[in-house]
Amino acid sequence: MNKIAIITDTDSSLPSEVAARYGIRQVPITIHFGDESYTTGVDIDDALVFEKIDRLNRLPTTSAPSPGAFAAAYESAFQEGAEAIVCICVSSKVSATYTAALSACESFPGRAIHVVDSLNLSMGQGFMAIAAAEAARAGATPQEVVAQAVETGRRVHVYAVLSTLKYLALSGRVGKLAAGIADTISIKPVLTIREGKLDLLERVRTRKKAIDRMMELTRQSLGGKPIERAAVIHVTDPNGARELQEMLCAALNCPEEVITAEFTPGLSVHAGSGVVGLVVVSQK
Repeated sequence: MNKIAIITDTDSSLPSEVAARYGIRQVPITIHFGDESYTTGVDIDDALVFEKIDRLNRLPTTSAPSPGAFAAAYESAFQEGAEAIVCICVSSKVSATYTAALSACESFPGRAIHVVDSLNLSMGQGFMAIAAAEAARAGATPQEVVAQAVETGRRVHVYAVLSTLKYLALSGRVGKLAAGIADTISIKPVLTIREGKLDLLERVRTRKKAIDRMMELTRQSLGGKPIERAAVIHVTDPNGARELQEMLCAALNCPEEVITAEFTPGLSVHAGSGVVGLVVVSQK
């Protein structure tokens, strides 16, 4: 294995096969429906989350991995020969994951563990982990690996379109009446990441216009620069993700690989079923 192990959490939205290809370990977010707990990537995914939400008519809670979960991941990496670890966590603005990963370092005094607050989420965080893994494979030092991940994060652009406000209403973030009216007149919020948080950017009438606007925002964000990395994210809408990828590659020069990724339960419960989005990294 690489002398530098790359660890992240499942809020990175990295598909398991992509994480395996790059040797990236993922520490899972936990989903709680009352007394029942589920582990992202093990016994729950977006489809099962929303099957349960729609049946129970309530949202689950989510919890960051414990320091013990990170400590176990660190121990496993060291036992397999790692000399250093770079751990890239979902934004500290939305989760206690970063704090837990830092706390786990106390169990390994003197060991080289570098914990990075990505100030990002979903495949924005995932692309930072991939960049770190590539740098590690190329023989970079731990400090250089961290620098490559952080620099990649600065070039990330994320946009997503909500399909419905139903799930935000269940969370109490918008009133049920307001959500019902908005859905009736087909208001589709466009989201982005601001200061490490998923934030409402615009409200657009109809899903088609919202997706068109998301495409335009992506083009504007790139500022004429080519796309270095790209991903399409979705919540229980693989067909919508496929159509969005076709739109992206018809409008802009896509890289050889465009990753299709589920948003994953730690994030999707806050956005809702039917979300589709774009994550791109502009070239330097």
